[in-house]
This record gives sequence, structure tokens and C-alpha cells, in this order.
Amino acid sequence: MDRTGYANPGDAELTCKAAGDNVELVKDRLQKMMPECGFGELGTCCVMCYMGPCRIDPFGQGPRTGVCGATPDVIVARNFLRSATGGASSHAGHARELAILLLDIAEGRAPGYKIREEGKLLSLAGKLGVQVDGRPVDAVAADVARKAFEDFGRQDGEPMNWIRARASRIEYEKWEKLGLIVSNPHNEIETAMHRTSMGNDADPLNLWVATLRMGMVDNFAGLMLATDLSDVIFGIPTPKVVTANYSVLKEGEVNIACHGHNPILASKVAEWADRLEGEAKAAGAGRVNVVGICCIGNELVMRYGIPYAGHEAQTELFLVTGAIDAMVVDIQCIMPSLPAIAKCYKTRFITTVPFVRHPEAIHVDFRPEVADEKAQEIVRHAIAAYKERKAAGIRPRIPDVSSKLLTGISVESLVSVLSAVDAKDPLKPVIDAIASGDILGAVGMVGCPNPKLRDGAMSEKMAEGLLRNNVLVVTTGCVNHILAQGGFLTSEATEKYAGPRLKKVLTAIGHAAGLGAPLPPVLHMGSCVDNSRIYDLLAALAGKLGVEISQLPVAGSAPEFITEKAISIGSFFLAAGILVHLAPAPRVFGSPFAVSLLTEKLPGLNGGKVLVAATPEGAVSGILAHIREKRQALGLP
Repeated sequence: MDRTGYANPGDAELTCKAAGDNVELVKDRLQKMMPECGFGELGTCCVMCYMGPCRIDPFGQGPRTGVCGATPDVIVARNFLRSATGGASSHAGHARELAILLLDIAEGRAPGYKIREEGKLLSLAGKLGVQVDGRPVDAVAADVARKAFEDFGRQDGEPMNWIRARASRIEYEKWEKLGLIVSNPHNEIETAMHRTSMGNDADPLNLWVATLRMGMVDNFAGLMLATDLSDVIFGIPTPKVVTANYSVLKEGEVNIACHGHNPILASKVAEWADRLEGEAKAAGAGRVNVVGICCIGNELVMRYGIPYAGHEAQTELFLVTGAIDAMVVDIQCIMPSLPAIAKCYKTRFITTVPFVRHPEAIHVDFRPEVADEKAQEIVRHAIAAYKERKAAGIRPRIPDVSSKLLTGISVESLVSVLSAVDAKDPLKPVIDAIASGDILGAVGMVGCPNPKLRDGAMSEKMAEGLLRNNVLVVTTGCVNHILAQGGFLTSEATEKYAGPRLKKVLTAIGHAAGLGAPLPPVLHMGSCVDNSRIYDLLAALAGKLGVEISQLPVAGSAPEFITEKAISIGSFFLAAGILVHLAPAPRVFGSPFAVSLLTEKLPGLNGGKVLVAATPEGAVSGILAHIREKRQALGLP
């Protein structure tokens, strides 16, 4: 094992405890899986019909096609499109739940929720063509929700409302020429599943264009719609300093870990945790302590400053502490192993969504119309479990490791910070720094903690390498937990890691904004759906320069990706003409067509390109070369 200077000592401590408790962890199961299937890694395993499964080795002497005659190029393209579709459907489902909630709030069916950001609602309504003058806020909100439903139900082939309203004009026209403007996300998802079933689309290029269109679905019907409506309902994130890591658990308190993605549930649990403090005290606890794991940790910390526990790969270890009384989950990234581990420590594992259940979990049917009632039920489960844990004599073991982070960097809050430098033109200091080379470029690091790469500290080493070369890093998703635990989201990190020119810029901005210290070199922009904030920021910068996003000296990276959601997010960034670094390798290397398209032909078409590098050094080197190439093309030093 490559123990680096970034290794979290809490992980090591709890891994040893798990072994002593005879608890199997994700890393144990990964080891048993080795060596992993080579056909699967190449993307040339096909299970679309029952003449197979077929396995094609494009470099060996075995079959050259599947039983149906599908070539490796077709099989890889179909498999990749299905992965992107899985990711986009996850994000679109997340967004649609928020649209339903917004209409329920507007029409009085969700009394536990309210509209917190009228300004953003009215701005969004204006962009969508909803009349706002003289109308009650609830009426405007209802029409905004109906605009979302119109997108999900449209059959006339016209562009999605959210694309027309939120894409920059220059990007919209480029996508229109490339045939990437989509009309109805559900139609795109249905067509993708249809065309990839046996006996349909066998044109690799046609399938890859569909993948880019699925990226558009992901960004506009999933990420952007979700972020816009979350901001309207739960508030726009604002900067705040928060504690992270295992020490956020408290031994003498009822600990509730919220895990998942959508703030509809977790915001209510957090609210009722405070309101039921008296019942917790009656049970002998100090209070009810809510912490956030995975992307719901990002949602909670960005808006409410709720303690920021850990990433998806640490979920099992948080249970192993024996300090969590209830782990409550909603959607996505919830490992099926968790309920069995929870039982070992008398933790109540609670599912809340009808299509995310487990036979060993307690299920609470959480719905917005009864949110307060169900949130109380969940908190009371935790209080009861606390008493059981104490009675059973289970002694928690909470590693004494903590870190701080500056969170809450929405585009709106970043503009507010930059206004302290130039009130009339807030983006000008950033534009000037990019033009001079003080900021060489920017990289959006997104996604997950993959146990295949975690021990090598892939994300931390990449961030360090980029910062030392004066590249600003913005982050979304679980990589935020990784970098927060590594100390990258603080002013001190600017002193420790940033190159001298980047440090000069961040120091000037931080002091002008009244922080009394530099702005951190890694900016926490939220959960995985908040990748749309990165798009908004890039579109604003590109607009100021009068260029396309694809011309900017920027890149995206999913340095330890796990899920299909990362595939769909990356597909959008490719559609936007951005370099996308991926590790581990995407399952495309069985297709010479795919490799050529993603590394050679697409860059000449719209600027999008895939970089595969499994080492931080290789990734940093490739990204820096790309950034310098873009700078040269713009005539920048």
C-alpha cells in the first residue's frame, strides 16, 4: 500500500477496528475481485441479448464480432451511451423531484417548505419567459415549475425551455449546428435505451453523437434544473468556515448521518434534530448532532454549515465508529453493504425513497406533504437507537482527526467576493489575472473517491501539482471531502500549495474581501449537481472575453470517478468543448473508433477531448499542456 502524506489517519484506525470486529469493507471486496474482467475494462462485453453474453478481444485471436455481428466499435459505443443514460436519468430524476416540490409549495401542498430566494426565482422566471410583474410569488413559482414539467412532457421537438433560457447564445448556436440541442429529457433517455437494444443502431458515430446529446440532458434537465430550484427553495450558498472529518461525530450526542443527494429530506432532518433536542436530553444525550456524508454533505454544508463528515468510500468506516445512531439515506451512491454493517453497531439504517430500499433497512415513507411528521419519526428512531447503544455498552471509537474548510462558493457568492475588488466589473480581476498568466488556467475537479486509486492520493496529488503551476481549482462532489480532509480548502493552503503568481492573486482578493487572509486555492462549489455552477462561471468568463468556452484555458477532471453520473457529466463537458481527464480509464479502449474520436477527431470538431491518465503526474502534465495550448491560441503569455 502506498501510504502518502495525505493518508487520513482516521481511515487507518477504523480499518483496523473493522478487521477486529470482523467487518468486511469495500477494499476487502475489491481485493477479492482482482484481477478484474479484462473484457469489461475494454468495454467489449455485451449482454444486450440472450444469444450472448459475448466477449470480444480486439487484440487477440478470438471472435471479432458478437453473435449478432456487432463489432467492438458498436459494442463499446452502445455500452458507453447506456452508462451516460444511467447518469443522466439519475440527475434528471433528482431535478424533477425538486420541480414537483416547487409546485407543491406554490399550491400549498408542502407546508413544511417555503421559497427562500425570491430574487433567484424572479430572475429565473424572467429568463424562462414567465410574467413576474404584479404577480404573487407563489403564482410565479408555480409557472416556473410548469416550465420544467413542459420540458419533461414536450413532444413537439422544440428545444428545452431550460436550454433556451440558460445557455449562452454563442454556445447555443454551436450546439444547434452540431445537432446537440435536445427537446425532452425523457424522450432522449427512452430513445437511447431503444437504440442500444438488440437489432437497432449499429453506427458507432451515431451512437457517440447520442452520448453527447445525453450530456446535454444531464446538464440542462438534471444538474442545472436541480441547482436552480434547490437555490430557490433552500437558499443560495454563502461562504462559511466549517469543520470536517471524523471528529464531527460526538460521543455524548445522538449522531445522525445523512447520506445521499437531495436536500428535500436532509434539510428537514436537520431542522427537527434541533427541535427535538429536549427529547435527546431526556434520553441522556447532549443533543442531536446531524452530519453530512457524500453529496448531501455538500448540500448541507454549503447552505447551513452542518458538519461535513466524509466521502462515499468512508461511509462504511463512519458506521464502524459505533457512534452513529441513525444513517438516513435518500438516493444514489448508497452501497448495499451498509445495512449489515449498521446492524453490528445497533445503528438504525433508514431508507426513505420507494425505489431505494433494502431488506435489512427500516423504511420511512418520506414525502414532502408529510415532511415534518416523517422527519420527527426519523429523529426519534435515532434517539431510541442512542438509548439502545448505551444499554448494549457499545463504546464508540471516534478518530481524533479534524480539518477546516471554506465552503459556500456559489457563482453569486463568488461575484460578491470579487465585487470587493472591482464593484463595477466583478469578473475583471479574474479576467486580468488569466490574461497576464497570474492564473494560468482553471480545472474543475469533480466526482468520487475510487478505492482503486484512493491509497495513492490521486486527487490530492493532482490538486497540489496544478496549484503549484498557478492553476486555480474548483470542485464539486465527493472530491470536496477528500480535499477538505487534505487541508486544501483553507487560506493556509494558498500559502502552502499555490504557485507564487496564483498566491498573489488569491491574497489580494482575500484581503480585499475582508477575509484577512488569502482566498483558498480550491473553491468548493457544491455537490455533483452543482457542476452547472462551473458551467455558469465558464460561460460568464467566456462571454466577457467574447469567445467560446472551448477556447478558454480550462479543463475538467474526474480523478477517481466511480459512477455513471460521472460519465454523463463528462459527456456534457465534451459537448461544451472542454478537455475531460478521467481516471480510472473509461471502458472504451476495445474500440479503435472510440479512441480516435475522443482523442483526435472531436477536438477538431468542437474542442472536446478525453485525457486518460491514471497517475497524478501524468494527469497534471497533460492538463498543463492543454492549458498552455489554449493560451497560445488566444495570444496569451
